[in-house]
Amino acid sequence: MWLLVGIAFLSIFAILAFAISLGISYQEGQRKKKVAATLKSGLGDTARVETKVLLDPDAVEAGFARLLARFNVARGLERQLAQSGLNWNLNKLLTMMAGLTIPGALLGAWFRPLLFPELSIVTMAAVFSVTPWLYVMRKRKKRLAAFEEQLPEALDFLGRAMKAGHAFSIALEMLSEESQDPLRQEFRKVHNEHNLGLPIDAALKNLGERVPLLDVKFFISTVLLQRETGGNLAEILAKLAEVIRERFKLKGQVQAISAQGRITAMVLTLIPLALAALMMMVSPNYLQSMAKDPIGRYMIAGIIVGQVLGYFFIKRIVDIKV
Repeated sequence: MWLLVGIAFLSIFAILAFAISLGISYQEGQRKKKVAATLKSGLGDTARVETKVLLDPDAVEAGFARLLARFNVARGLERQLAQSGLNWNLNKLLTMMAGLTIPGALLGAWFRPLLFPELSIVTMAAVFSVTPWLYVMRKRKKRLAAFEEQLPEALDFLGRAMKAGHAFSIALEMLSEESQDPLRQEFRKVHNEHNLGLPIDAALKNLGERVPLLDVKFFISTVLLQRETGGNLAEILAKLAEVIRERFKLKGQVQAISAQGRITAMVLTLIPLALAALMMMVSPNYLQSMAKDPIGRYMIAGIIVGQVLGYFFIKRIVDIKV
């Protein structure tokens, strides 16, 4: 009896110790990744060029990443992943996209949503394969929108800190500690890069590459111009924050006016799909007989292309840049 109790106790202790060691290893790995990312962003492309002489390219990049790097696609995808805030790398994204292609093709072959087997397989495989990338783009859009919303308050914070007598670099450090994500993450990178020896001009330019927003470009241009010509930076940042807030008001008014066009695009796109689904449920032979006819196939293909083009053009019309 006591032997079983002792074995159970030792087993539980071993499991807990193993779990704690895994947790410590994971935290250490995350810390090393953050330090490596900071060093990489601080050193820029020069470090990438210098290390390629010593490192084997096959050990650095693998699979589709090497193929995409030749066409500068990998660099764009890596930038989008960094802007989305997801803890993914390029190989993980490409692996997920490739892995979802097979289920999409099998679903297209079994369900045949476009009535043609070949077209259904290719379309469903393509839709499933781009789903991870669309998720990344959605997260990127939400993160950039949150950053843009937090930026006026950050500019006011920097202005008040400099009016209180703090230097611009100290104000950046205070902002990176007091603000919320995602603004805190980006300005912390700026502060860390500057602490590693990178000039503040280069650190701000790296911020502009990571956060491709018009307001961020205004902020960077304002700071760089003030460093060259002089002036009251706190006052300039306060006026810039006011301009950004006015842009938000105008943007909200434009979105309210164009809401009817966006809803119209959605309704006109969904109504034919809903009618086709109802007809397949009520009278399946109706559309199937149309798909078997050669002229009917061209008509179905024309309907699909027309729907896609119509939705695209309506979205382009109501997408008003402010």
